[in-house]
Amino acid sequence: MIKEKVVLCIVGARPNFMKIAPIMRAFAVQGQAKAVLVHTGQHYDKTMKHQFFDQLGIPEPDIDLEVGSGSHAVQTAEVMKRFEPVVDKYNPAAVLVVGDVNSTIACAMVASKKHVPVIHVEAGLRSYDRTMPEEVNRVLTDQISDWLYTTEKPAEDNLAREGIDRSRVVFAGNVMIDTLMFNLEKAVPIADTLSGQANGDRVKTGDYAVVTMHRPSNVDDKEVLSRLLETLTKVSKDLPIVFPVHPRTEKQISLFGVDEFFNNPNIVKLPPLGYLELLGAISKAKVVLTDSGGIQEETTALGVPCITLRENTERPATVVDGTNTVVGTDPAKIIGAFEDVMKSGGKAGRVPALWDGKAAERIVVHINSWI
Repeated sequence: MIKEKVVLCIVGARPNFMKIAPIMRAFAVQGQAKAVLVHTGQHYDKTMKHQFFDQLGIPEPDIDLEVGSGSHAVQTAEVMKRFEPVVDKYNPAAVLVVGDVNSTIACAMVASKKHVPVIHVEAGLRSYDRTMPEEVNRVLTDQISDWLYTTEKPAEDNLAREGIDRSRVVFAGNVMIDTLMFNLEKAVPIADTLSGQANGDRVKTGDYAVVTMHRPSNVDDKEVLSRLLETLTKVSKDLPIVFPVHPRTEKQISLFGVDEFFNNPNIVKLPPLGYLELLGAISKAKVVLTDSGGIQEETTALGVPCITLRENTERPATVVDGTNTVVGTDPAKIIGAFEDVMKSGGKAGRVPALWDGKAAERIVVHINSWI
């Protein structure tokens, strides 16, 4: 009797959840290899379980390492310590990691050193900004991966420049868009999300902006954060803003004493939203201002103009093909891009190749073919 092949699928933090959901579905349908879901516990609480696991239909993790928060070094080391016995127990045919969080590189390193093939989904994305911890995780994970599945064509060239053989690279499409398309009809209407919220009655469908900010470069420096909030205040004079506030951002706003930003009646402050609530808000917005990589992709797929509050992006397809404009934190550039949206509707864009909702299917078919 042939022993069932096991693929350990790793999920660790919020950005991973939307990427792993369609992969787990595809493994369940195709059924050749058994997908075992390992949650490192890098981000996890009861609220998050409802907002992501339950909403996205992700199965209960087979294993929860319960690592919790910590510095980059502590968190990465703790994941490695707790994941190694799991590899020993299951003797997997492969370890599959997604994205660029600490759990990704930690589990990839354990697998590589134990001579277990590493699969990296969302490989080859580069911002070329090594001050971002995610960029370091991306580069290192790709170097030790055996199979690299990319979301956009330029990613393959990035990998080739770093000496990775093109024969190990598969252009599969974007699993984030699989999740978006699968859930779009279930998205929570913005009116439901805003029901009972202060200033929520000022927002009409299609007549508001959505803002998300969480990156340390934007929220950990008082001067930068204050400048961004002042600019958003100007934006709100022309368009109400729906602002789900990340815990890190709220903490820094309070620390720096700039809480008066939320006294603006045209700012609708919300707690962090679940996936379906945020999808409902973004899909009907006139424009989104964000520093999130995933939201750059989602707005491009939805045809919603996106203004990215970063100096660079690791997702160039959202700029070249899509609706994304990268402006950094310069108030003049932000206002200029916003005025373009108000005057002409912003960039129309198009959906990049293979962002068709079937990326996970292609990935799992390929995995089954070599495993």
